[in-house]
Amino acid sequence: MKYAIVIPDGCADEPQDSLQGKTPLQAAVTPAMDRVAADGVVGRSNNVPPSLPAGSAVANMSLLGYDPLKYFTGRAPLEAAAQGIELDEADWAIRCNLVTIEDQVMRSFTADQISSSEARQLLDTLSARIDDPAWQFAPGVSYRNLLIYRGGKSSAPFDADTRTTPPHDLTDKSVLNDHPRGPGSDLLNHLMSESVGAFADHAVNLQRRREGRLPATNIWLWGLGRRPALPPFAEIYGPRGAMITAVDLLRGLAALIGWQRIEVPGATGYTDTDYAAKGAAAVRALPDTDVVCVHVEATDEASHEGDLAAKIKALEEIDRQIVAPLYEALNQQGEFRILISPDHATPLRTKTHSHGPVPFALAGTGVDVDSSHVYDEPTAEASPLVFSEGWKLMRYFLDWVSAAS
Repeated sequence: MKYAIVIPDGCADEPQDSLQGKTPLQAAVTPAMDRVAADGVVGRSNNVPPSLPAGSAVANMSLLGYDPLKYFTGRAPLEAAAQGIELDEADWAIRCNLVTIEDQVMRSFTADQISSSEARQLLDTLSARIDDPAWQFAPGVSYRNLLIYRGGKSSAPFDADTRTTPPHDLTDKSVLNDHPRGPGSDLLNHLMSESVGAFADHAVNLQRRREGRLPATNIWLWGLGRRPALPPFAEIYGPRGAMITAVDLLRGLAALIGWQRIEVPGATGYTDTDYAAKGAAAVRALPDTDVVCVHVEATDEASHEGDLAAKIKALEEIDRQIVAPLYEALNQQGEFRILISPDHATPLRTKTHSHGPVPFALAGTGVDVDSSHVYDEPTAEASPLVFSEGWKLMRYFLDWVSAAS
């Protein structure tokens, strides 16, 4: 049996007045996703427990079959795993965005899509300014970076009560009341303050201003946590897996659950990603593994920017360049199943992640066919198939007969 999972990150949304009450998923032309829905079932899964943050870390952990109430320790440790960064028991990983804040308003949580090389130069300068071996910056991709706190034998200044706010939740909003708070927050706020002085007249920002781009005004620290302990996917479910993504969060999850990571040139984690290359890579991977998972960040990024046209275009590209060729290849492989589901909703109205069920479509060998003909939110809401604990969907997907009996 071959399995495929396609995750259009944050694609679930609300009805839009400009679309005559349709959601972006309803308005987008997605014949391949609709074919999956018509060939199988449509339902809903709630991937984020109310007590946890409505972010991609929790939601994707759940979507991959792991109970986040049991295993989630924070977002940053998952991204540390993607970079091969080992965390000892006293260590903490912290997500370190480069952002643009003007007049105490979050103008851009990506620092205007700053390049990886620019980010590295800025973080190198900040690291030299801090000059403390307990703090180690780990540059990632574009604005997505990490800060590692090496605790050594001393007790960590942070704990479960340390609170931070994701910068993408603050787009076009005041940041005054959303700085880190709780145990150890004074250290985090000090580092954020230090970055303002380090970046103000940095050559990178001077050049960006000359070119009419937003500067990276400072770092924003959030998503901190300690090393998680996730059992291997094959140990729990049996099949082996492979992950295709441009985002360190999903790379890290793949590493921690023992999945192969397939890197695709041209995959950017943004709306300019190479959808066709991702689709082709997924098709090539089918013969050599059991579960192929394709994660696409573009729909989520469009939502964070409040860009309806970009979200619809991303959905149509995912359908045409990824779902269509993958579904065609699966139908030539013999027995198979395919699952299409976002991790969480990211409404264009709020530009941030939200709690609540999201729609999924599931088809393939042994899957009963319901009355669904399209894949969208209203169809899913009308379905009696609901997983209030989203992590249980994975077992249902992999083992239809026992799950449905």
